[in-house]
Amino acid sequence: MTDRLLDHARRYADACVDQHGVAATPVEGLVILRETAPTMLQYVVSKPLVALVLQGGKRVTMASRTFDFGAGESLLITTDVPTVSQIIKASRALPYYSLVLELDPAIITDLVGQIGPAPFEADQPVRVDPIEAEIADAALRLLRLFDRPDALAVLGQQLRRELHYWLLNGRHGGAVRALGVTDSHAQRIARAVALLRTYYAGPVRVDALAEAAGMSLSAFHVHFRGITSLSPLQFQKQLRLIEARRRMLAGGEAISDAAYGVGYESVPQFTREYRRMFGQPPARDIRTARAQMSVAA
Repeated sequence: MTDRLLDHARRYADACVDQHGVAATPVEGLVILRETAPTMLQYVVSKPLVALVLQGGKRVTMASRTFDFGAGESLLITTDVPTVSQIIKASRALPYYSLVLELDPAIITDLVGQIGPAPFEADQPVRVDPIEAEIADAALRLLRLFDRPDALAVLGQQLRRELHYWLLNGRHGGAVRALGVTDSHAQRIARAVALLRTYYAGPVRVDALAEAAGMSLSAFHVHFRGITSLSPLQFQKQLRLIEARRRMLAGGEAISDAAYGVGYESVPQFTREYRRMFGQPPARDIRTARAQMSVAA
């Protein structure tokens, strides 16, 4: 099944991939990734998603945990969480291909209303497992419709919904279902994370985040760390540093402008924390990243 899925993904991605290795598809929230060489480290705050690796290999690090996975395996992320990722196995002869679907909270909520919540909530936000047959089958039927736009317009949303259904009923359905359960811990923490993502550059009052989550301060700390693996202030710090790096790398901002722009009041403090997270001070890290990008291009 995954071999046939790879054939369809390869054909589409090879024709449609952009300079960043991303092939957008006509299905909302669904992209195909293609790389012909190992990549540099990528720092992002991932939204809930599932990635089906069809060829090649990837490494994802979240907090102190590292996951290596390859063809025939899936990565499931069930909450907004800072990750470091890198494609570690790819070549021109055997490119890396993966199918990535962002999870849709509205679909999950609707499905949970029909099939009910899981008996418990899992609190591990990142998981790697073999691709389940039902998910591969639904993905294959969806990709087959890319050549038939009239059929895709009628059946595409139904198949996208089916993919969510099989995720809800898969090995880690409890974690996915928690996203659709009103007032679940996952939904409450998601409200706090949304505030952090919006106001990351300003001062954070943890008690205000706890209030947004509808939890006591002590319960909020426990569940926030359990779901994201970080404290609220650690989460904010990583948001700031990842955004500052993006501004310097993609936007060409000066170090001081990036530091002040994401909420730091001291460039030396920014430099220390940047080096602690990315392994190099800002100027050297950006030079290294740009050099790697030039070689890849």
